[in-house]
Amino acid sequence: MGSASERLIIIVPAWNEANNVGTTVAEIRSALPSADVVVVDDGSTDETGAVAREAGADVLTLPYNMGVGGAMRTGFAYAQRHGYDRAIQVDADGQHNPEDITRILTGLDSADISIGARFADVGSYQASGPRRWAMVFLAGAISRIAGTKLTDVTSGFRAANRRAIDQYVSYYPAEYLGDTIDSLVAALHANLTVTQVAVAMRPRMSGNPSQGFAGSAIYLARSVFAMTLAVVRRPMRGRA
Repeated sequence: MGSASERLIIIVPAWNEANNVGTTVAEIRSALPSADVVVVDDGSTDETGAVAREAGADVLTLPYNMGVGGAMRTGFAYAQRHGYDRAIQVDADGQHNPEDITRILTGLDSADISIGARFADVGSYQASGPRRWAMVFLAGAISRIAGTKLTDVTSGFRAANRRAIDQYVSYYPAEYLGDTIDSLVAALHANLTVTQVAVAMRPRMSGNPSQGFAGSAIYLARSVFAMTLAVVRRPMRGRA
């Protein structure tokens, strides 16, 4: 899992998660008391920042909502500026179990990026219909690019070493699925390596994710578009 001298930062992007972020930060601090925790308050209109700060996290406040990609790029820039060796994203809503952080970090022993995978024979997370089709398509396409089998490339529960942190600061898009699909394809084209570690996801502590067949069908269409865009524009960036 890296040497004891390596500095770890846990980045928590949060938008209107006042009901959840305090518990998430407390769980992280309990699981990894030596790690630093920074919450990126992504233009929240509730008390997300204040709750996170009270729970013991450092807080970066964005003036308006930039989405997960924008929040994470801010977090990675902070990590780079302060000389952290490893960084890992943990969502504020409680679905990422902080007890799994150590396991995901072990993936950095052999790769630059380690993904906490929901579809790797651990836990009961399920997706069906168009959403599941999109996840299978994306995993297959990126597995071919990566040269290794990946089952869950849309998971945001992922860790980065210093090389990956630098890459993410250089390029980490804010558009839909850019924080997972596009950023990963860009990292692979920059010759970074990726692996996955099986994890079990938990239900949100509070609030409801978007669901329904129509929403899943839109997710499928946008996923295919995001993947196509990611693959097409990587060589274009390389010629710049």
